[in-house]
Amino acid sequence: MGASSTIAQYVLPAVLAAFHKRYPEIKVSLLNGNSVEIENLLLERKVDIALVENESSHSNINYYSFMKDRVVAVTATNSVYAGIDEITPAELNKIPLLLRERGSGTLEVTERALQKKGIDLDTLNIFMNLGTTEAIKNFLENFDGIALVSEWAVKREVIDKRLKILDIKGLKITREFRVAFASGPTLKTPSLLFSFLKEFKF
Repeated sequence: MGASSTIAQYVLPAVLAAFHKRYPEIKVSLLNGNSVEIENLLLERKVDIALVENESSHSNINYYSFMKDRVVAVTATNSVYAGIDEITPAELNKIPLLLRERGSGTLEVTERALQKKGIDLDTLNIFMNLGTTEAIKNFLENFDGIALVSEWAVKREVIDKRLKILDIKGLKITREFRVAFASGPTLKTPSLLFSFLKEFKF
């Protein structure tokens, strides 16, 4: 199977551990990358099932939503922005930002949500694009700025009070995590994994 970075790191480990417990005879190999890379692996038949977090759809792929996520603004609790609870969309033009790379589902849904508010990604004060959410979280520890990342990815750091979520006034960035199959017949084992995923209590 293939999974986009956020899903592979923060959602799937518990699912695959439980799946192995129920079906110990089934061996699963997991490849991860950004959503575009994983869709390409699916189309090339290098994976049998894919889990992606982008909103765009490929005509030769069938998609099925399995859970919801939210992209949130976070800052380190020792940053200059930790003393505020809310920012406005207009302030995103001034605050140094860390974002995921092109091809990332997180960046795609963020860009679309901002466009609906009349904000062009290119006008933002983007300090750096990084290839993984883990890299972004590590960078934030000594950075006076904010990042836009999956809420799933920062749950532990928020609980531990290392990161703080800031509300963006009037802007909610929500999305669906989706299971994807290439068009055509679906093998029995990927279908079994999909059924297990739908029943899993997150």
